[in-house]
Amino acid sequence: MALIVQKFGGSSVANVERIQRVARRVAQTRREGHDVVVVVSAMGDTTDELIELARQLNPNPAAREMDMLLTTGEQISIALLAMAVQAEGELSISFTGGLAGIGTEPVHGRARITAIDPEPVRQQLAAGRVVIVAGFQGVTEDGSITTLGRGGSDTTAVALAAAIGADLCEIYTDVEGVYTTDPRVVKQARKLDRISYDEMLELANLGAGVLHPRAVEFAKQYNVALMVRSSFNTNPGTLVEEEATMEQGQIVRGIAHDMNVVKVGLVGVKSRIGNLQKLFQALADAGVNVDIIVTSVVKEDQSDISFTVESENLARTTLVLDELRSAFGNPEVAVEENLAKVSIVGAGMISNPGVAAQMFATLADAGISIKMVSTSEIKVSCVVDKDLAHRAVQGLHHSFGLDASTEAVVAGLNE
Repeated sequence: MALIVQKFGGSSVANVERIQRVARRVAQTRREGHDVVVVVSAMGDTTDELIELARQLNPNPAAREMDMLLTTGEQISIALLAMAVQAEGELSISFTGGLAGIGTEPVHGRARITAIDPEPVRQQLAAGRVVIVAGFQGVTEDGSITTLGRGGSDTTAVALAAAIGADLCEIYTDVEGVYTTDPRVVKQARKLDRISYDEMLELANLGAGVLHPRAVEFAKQYNVALMVRSSFNTNPGTLVEEEATMEQGQIVRGIAHDMNVVKVGLVGVKSRIGNLQKLFQALADAGVNVDIIVTSVVKEDQSDISFTVESENLARTTLVLDELRSAFGNPEVAVEENLAKVSIVGAGMISNPGVAAQMFATLADAGISIKMVSTSEIKVSCVVDKDLAHRAVQGLHHSFGLDASTEAVVAGLNE
C-alpha cells in the first residue's frame, strides 16, 4: 500500500461528466489498496469568471476580498468531487486549505506556504477516507484566507505530499506528460519518460507551462517523487526525480519558449558605483521581475544597460525609469517589443562543450538574429524576434536530435 497525492486541474473537473471521471480514477486507486489525498482546482474557467465579476463591481478590488471570493471556486470543486467519490462507494471528506492545516504568510494574492500541519489529513486517512483538499489556498496565523497565486494548486499538492510523507505525487493535466517542446509548435515533440528536478525547473521557469516552478522547487527541496500524467487516459506519464537517466547521445532534453518578452535599454548611463543596485532594487520594489541583464562600459564615465521584462510589466518599468533618469545622467531609453525567448535545457550541457555554438549556428542557418543571450550550467537562452520564435524552436528541436520518428508520432496520436 502506498500513500498517493493526486492533483487535478480546472479542465479535469470542468463539468459533471469530468468530475465523475476523476471520481472513478480516485476510487480505483483506493480500491488498489492505496491511501489517497486529492488536490483540486476550481472548475474550468471559474476563477476567471469570478475575477471578471469582481471587476464589474470594483475596478480595483481589495486583495483580501479577492482572496475571499476566489477561494470559493475550489470549495465548490472539493464538495462536488467528495460527493462523486462517495457515489463510487468510497468514504471521502472535503477540506479547505485551512482545514487541511496549510499555513501561509500574511500576503493576499500571492502568499507562500510557511507550514503544514499533517495531522488533520492523517486522521482522516486513518479512518479510511479519501481526503479532498482545495488547492491554491491557505490561512494565516490569525485565520485570514489567502491564495497562493499562479500555480497554487500544483504547489499545494507537492507541499502536502512532502508534509504527509507521500510515496508519490501525481499531477494530472490535459497533456500526457512533459514533452521535449510544445507539441503545438513541433509535431515531432516526444514525451519524456523521466526528467530531473533541475531540468524541469529550468523548463518551467523558461515558459513550459506543464508544471509551475514553485511546485518543482518544493519537490526538489523535499525529494518528492512527482509524476505528470493525463487525466483523460491511463497512459504512463513523466517522472520528475533527482537524477534522470540521460538517453544516449541526448545532451539537450527540452526546448522552451516565452512569447512575452520586452527588451529595455538605457544608453549612456553616467557611471557611478551603486547604479545597478539602485535600478534593479527600484524595479523589484515596483513588482517587476527582470530576466536577462547585459551591461557594457562604452566610455570611462558612461555605460549601457539592457535587460528584459515581461510584456505586462512594461508600463511599470517605464514609470520606474522616468523617476531615475535624472539621477543616471538622463540616458536614452530604448524599448524593443515583440520579442521572444527561446531556450535549450539539458543536464548534459555541463560536460559537453560546444552546445551554445551549435545553437547559435542553427539560428544563423535559419536566418534568425540573436538579440541577447543568457546561460547557466544547464541552459542557454536567446532573445529573438517574436514572429521567428516558432521557427527557432523547430530548428533547434531537429538540430539537437529531439524529433520523434514519424511512426512514433502516429502511434502516439492513435493511443
